[in-house]
Amino acid sequence: MTFILALLFVLAVMLFWLITLLGFPSNWLIVLATVLYVWLMPDHGSSTTRWWAVGIVTCLAFLGEIAELSTSSASVKKAGGSRRGAFFSLLGSIIGSIGGLFIGIPIPIIGSVLAAVLFAGLGALIGAMLGETTKGQTFQDSWKIGRAAFKGRLFGTAAKAIIGAMMAGLAIAMTFT
Repeated sequence: MTFILALLFVLAVMLFWLITLLGFPSNWLIVLATVLYVWLMPDHGSSTTRWWAVGIVTCLAFLGEIAELSTSSASVKKAGGSRRGAFFSLLGSIIGSIGGLFIGIPIPIIGSVLAAVLFAGLGALIGAMLGETTKGQTFQDSWKIGRAAFKGRLFGTAAKAIIGAMMAGLAIAMTFT
């Protein structure tokens, strides 16, 4: 039974990491799965090590969120964007990610992931442009800020995915302690 639970845990963590690319807060699902695994699994003398792993995975989840949000908003701000542009960029990226998820369905798994990431970037671009245009920016300035939002969203997603991979690796490695 212990082996089956460990296998289910590993599969869940891998799935949660994969959906990080879709823009979902799945790094927190990795934290939740890790906490549940450590709490529910029998203690074999390595409980302290496992709880340390939970703490590290939780800190990494916070770091992933900070990296994603700061990269996106810093890109908009650096390009001269406003808070409204940053907010619309965030909203557009969420809508774009969900839309991309469904648009990519014809290509199983990888199509949805790639489309969600690309459309999240496009949503950020359109959202930032809309936010800046409604604030009175010219099209050229809005376009520049929108491109920065696009790049920021892609870099933010990449940073969060890399941190999520570190979390998943640590959580999976913990199952062998």
